[in-house]
Amino acid sequence: FSFPGPFAEIDQACNERMAIIVSDMARQEDVTEALKAADQMEWVRRMNNIHSHAEEIVLTELVYE
Repeated sequence: FSFPGPFAEIDQACNERMAIIVSDMARQEDVTEALKAADQMEWVRRMNNIHSHAEEIVLTELVYE
């Protein structure tokens, strides 16, 4: 799905910012491939929490301003 005009720019900016934040937070919280191999459910739980937190940050920074 693609948004028209200025919404496409906002969507792209949000997706890029999400990728950066999720990657940084996963690194900070030591959510690694080793954890994924050792305990998949714990990895999924942590990544879901990170994704939710990152989404809140992006919405606050780029959408709700």
